[in-house]
Amino acid sequence: MKETGMFDTKIAIVLRNNLATWQKLNVTAFLMSGIVGQSPQIIGEAYRDRAGNLFNALSIQPVIVLAADEAAIATIHRRALEREVPASVFIEEMFATGHDVANRAVFAEYAPEDAKVVGIALRTEKKIVDKIMKGATPHP
Repeated sequence: MKETGMFDTKIAIVLRNNLATWQKLNVTAFLMSGIVGQSPQIIGEAYRDRAGNLFNALSIQPVIVLAADEAAIATIHRRALEREVPASVFIEEMFATGHDVANRAVFAEYAPEDAKVVGIALRTEKKIVDKIMKGATPHP
């Protein structure tokens, strides 16, 4: 991170625009955990309130949350793969599973062209994120 608070990278999460609220929140949390797993250096220092209570450290970098329809999110998925950008991806079928092993098993049943992607998160150079996420709009 530069001293100015500016970042060379960008974190963006795109969610399929027809998800229920609980699904949007669930997918966002899962996708961001993947970004942190890939880039642990984005986690800052722990927070401490005036009373001295200690709280978990958070991301030092802002996160942009976007929305897209099914066709646009499929295009975004394809662009991320074409550019070989590491991504967190959540597919519709993962809502029916109850744990990580089952999530990975159902995920492995699909190829990019038939996956029902409901969310994607990326962290890479700003210009690349903007190109990949083209067509998504700010989440309402």
